[in-house]
Amino acid sequence: MAEDNKIKNAAEETVGKMKEGVGEATGNESLANKGRMDQAKANVKQAGEKIKDAVTDD
Repeated sequence: MAEDNKIKNAAEETVGKMKEGVGEATGNESLANKGRMDQAKANVKQAGEKIKDAVTDD
């Protein structure tokens, strides 16, 4: 289950990067900001997964 979450989080981050890039390339600041938000959410989720891994590895 944890591996599935890691994959989903990485995919969410990738989609965020793509949105940001397209937004910047087209001058769509709203899309670029949504992409940055997606990346931030994915990074927070990834940090949570790392914490869970650290706690369960002990």
